[in-house]
Amino acid sequence: MESNEPVGWGLIGASTIAAEHMIGAIRHQPGHEVVAVASSNAQRATDYARQHRIDSAYDSVAKLLADPLVQVVYISTTNELHRDQVLAAAAAGKHVLCEKPLALTLDDAQQMVRACAQAGVVMATNHHLRNAATHRRIRELVQGGVIGRPLFARVFHAVYLPPHLQGWRIDKPAAGGGVILDICVHDADTLRFILGAEPIEAIGLSHSAFLAREGLEDGVMAALRFDNGVLAQLHDAFTTPFAGTGIEIHGDKGSIVGRHVMTQQPVGDVLLRDAGGERAIAVEHESLYARGVARFCAAIRSEGEPAATAVDGLRSLATALAIAEACRTGASVRIDALRA
Repeated sequence: MESNEPVGWGLIGASTIAAEHMIGAIRHQPGHEVVAVASSNAQRATDYARQHRIDSAYDSVAKLLADPLVQVVYISTTNELHRDQVLAAAAAGKHVLCEKPLALTLDDAQQMVRACAQAGVVMATNHHLRNAATHRRIRELVQGGVIGRPLFARVFHAVYLPPHLQGWRIDKPAAGGGVILDICVHDADTLRFILGAEPIEAIGLSHSAFLAREGLEDGVMAALRFDNGVLAQLHDAFTTPFAGTGIEIHGDKGSIVGRHVMTQQPVGDVLLRDAGGERAIAVEHESLYARGVARFCAAIRSEGEPAATAVDGLRSLATALAIAEACRTGASVRIDALRA
């Protein structure tokens, strides 16, 4: 694809995340525009298109994929629909940016990755947190040896799920609801990105406090072992409005503390603590989604890889599924075995 060729995007799913973050991020890229949206509810598609100044509205994915103006699709439907929609997009020759988790099983996710590779289209996962300036700075410090050998990590990602986002996330197991697939998968990707390492073992405990139903969980405490020896603790929830979010990486020569950083917004602070005391690390904030989309757009021009590749999505899904299995069985779960 030539860099000066106009690129049309189709939205598969008339979603909140597309409205709040992705449409603006796409339009921020020179030469890119959202030209179509598809929803199984025809009226919703029409209303959404009118509200967001999108030219075409379709009541099926097939009709959107048949639109010659659509060259790229962004998929933000419920999780159980991702596999078939990605496979259809690959068959139609469309590049794919898919929301996390990629699918509900590793077999499905692997099938999606293979289909896009065989079709010669770029597939990426919309893991936004690795695009945060805070996390990129933390990664630089960790991989630059500033805190010595990393030993431990802690992630605080317990929030209150707002009413307008509750829906299927708290009562539809078949759609991939629950806090593990919704939030733990982000923690896994963020830690993989910062540490440059892979989780290999998971343990966990979960519960349903008062939001989740139908056997889904709305809170989890989990621990991961990484292949570089780091032990990581995760606290994720839909039920805690005042917990605050953060990430900590502790090494034998120092610690890095990120506060208010597990968020969709370009906010948060990074502190470095070592023998010299505690000091703030300068961070230049920018839109997480605009940066992620920019990296994806560069990839479809054959200029490097997306910020989070399809394989990144696969591996972070493997970790979330391992945590879910550990919570279900009460036993530790080997993640490399699940990923094979």
